[in-house]
Amino acid sequence: MKKLKLVVFKTISMPANGFLPAKIFGAFIIALIMLNVVIVTADTFSDLSARYGDLFIIIDYFTAVIFTVEYLLRIWTADLLYPEARRPRLKYLLSPSAIVDLIAILPLFIPVVAHVNLRVLRTVRLVRIFKLNRYSYAFATIVKVLKLKSRQLISSLISILILLFISSVLMYGFEHTAQPEVFSNAFSGIWWSVVTITTVGYGDIYPVTIAGKVCGAVIALLDVGFIAVPAGILSAGFVEQTERDEGVFSKTKESVPEQLRILFELKKENALTDEEFESVKADLLNKLK
Repeated sequence: MKKLKLVVFKTISMPANGFLPAKIFGAFIIALIMLNVVIVTADTFSDLSARYGDLFIIIDYFTAVIFTVEYLLRIWTADLLYPEARRPRLKYLLSPSAIVDLIAILPLFIPVVAHVNLRVLRTVRLVRIFKLNRYSYAFATIVKVLKLKSRQLISSLISILILLFISSVLMYGFEHTAQPEVFSNAFSGIWWSVVTITTVGYGDIYPVTIAGKVCGAVIALLDVGFIAVPAGILSAGFVEQTERDEGVFSKTKESVPEQLRILFELKKENALTDEEFESVKADLLNKLK
């Protein structure tokens, strides 16, 4: 049974060094996820829904059953994923990936216990696309970069929110007398601030006074710098993460103990998911045998 559990764990975990069952399983799950996205999109067309509605339902239930089996297998093998945890299954159930897995299978069980708007239930199926994080290197990299640069991103977003509030209050002060119905209070300029800061500029709300136009021009110029900050943070994060991944997943000249040291350092920095960490660690330990 232990050997079976190990094989199942290696199969449903992120493929590391070419384990064929894991590659096949990953490709199968990715195909199901993309098929679900196609079905959800096609279901919005009345002609396609009327003609192939029954087929869409069959495929939806089939994929939900597969995802349910996968979810149960991950709970079963959680002790291999978190060997040092006191309650590995509880730790898995509370992890972000497990929550996504649970939401992905809810459309199969919700109609059994409650009456829910079917349109809302169909929309929930789109959450399944986030399961790609486990099987897609590109998707996983995005998540890791967001985690790696979360503090800097939060700081830049707070700065943008402060600029939104200040610009809204200033615009109210300059424009309230000329446009009382548009800028009726300190928060009525939030919409104008948002479309200005994001450089969208719909033109439905705009300053008409000279002071308001000058203030708007200054804010628009400041926006360029504020919006560029998160973009720069993400760009730097992608470069750093790419370098880290190349150091861990590619063949390097370092000895296995040195690679293990690097692996643990990356785990401390939250640059690797638990699945990646355990998978790479197992491969490196196998090389020592």
